[in-house]
Amino acid sequence: MLDVEPKSKNGSQVLALCGGVGGAKLALGLYRVLGRDALTVLVNTGDDFEHLSLHVSPDIDTVLYTLGGLADPERGWGRAAETWNCMETLRLLQAEDWFLLGDRDLAVHIERSHRLRQGEALSEIVQDFAARFSILATILPMSDDSVRTEVETEEGLLAFQEYFVRRRCEPKLRGIRYRGAETAQAPARILTALADGTFDAVVICPSNPVLSIDPMLRIPNLRDALAGTRSPVVAVSPLVGGRALKGPAAKILRELGQTPSARTIAEHYGELLDGFVLDAADAQECPTIPVPTLSTRTVMTSLEDREELARACISFARSLAECGGAAARRKEPG
Repeated sequence: MLDVEPKSKNGSQVLALCGGVGGAKLALGLYRVLGRDALTVLVNTGDDFEHLSLHVSPDIDTVLYTLGGLADPERGWGRAAETWNCMETLRLLQAEDWFLLGDRDLAVHIERSHRLRQGEALSEIVQDFAARFSILATILPMSDDSVRTEVETEEGLLAFQEYFVRRRCEPKLRGIRYRGAETAQAPARILTALADGTFDAVVICPSNPVLSIDPMLRIPNLRDALAGTRSPVVAVSPLVGGRALKGPAAKILRELGQTPSARTIAEHYGELLDGFVLDAADAQECPTIPVPTLSTRTVMTSLEDREELARACISFARSLAECGGAAARRKEPG
């Protein structure tokens, strides 16, 4: 179990919207800074899929392993001290082995799949797993309904994991679909908390905006709740100097006809934002961004980096709330 504060140092309640590895780094920083019961993480499930008859939830598991102190620090995904006996046997049998499943990781997929078949909701399963991993934060899938990201490429339509893992994002992208998002429902407790202004800040983590955050924002009642909340909404750019530190965000933006930049990310989230955090290397872009900005170090190579960025985001959101920024005025009734 990670060493976290037994209670919040500053009384803040924070909602983090999170994808996989990059987003989980900031979620960990927030978790450590905020302490017990003060962090809620809403996680992308658009890249969930069925593999070898198992329900795999890559982003959820990355967040669980990261906050539970179980993640592999070298790969950034999967379990630490993992073994690969199952994969070795699959290769021997010439079975589907392109999506790596370690033995410890496999146990999670087996149990989740069994419980889903028994009729249990994904959100209930995730919360139970979090408790068993001694995680004090609330972790929720973006919906218990099925939403699946599909990638339109020059080679045709590909399921997300086919594009992302099996093809390593090589086919040129032409568009993205979020199948099921238009009818999906976000967790009721999240919608209520956003409506009531329960959260002192909503932080959109530095995850891929198109692949990891947009599946959430395409859920109508979640987007509406974010647009209407009085809680300050702050996004952190996943790009530094026009490049993604990990993943294909810059490549995807270029293929969609957009310039990979902090400004592009801010414009992508548009009216949802009250503030935007970008790396100090991109400080020259601040005047071009139509919401208040914070220029700071966003590269998280150490645990201290994660904590410092988390503190910066919380402080920035608090300052926006105190000064009644643009979004606070926009969200006033009448």
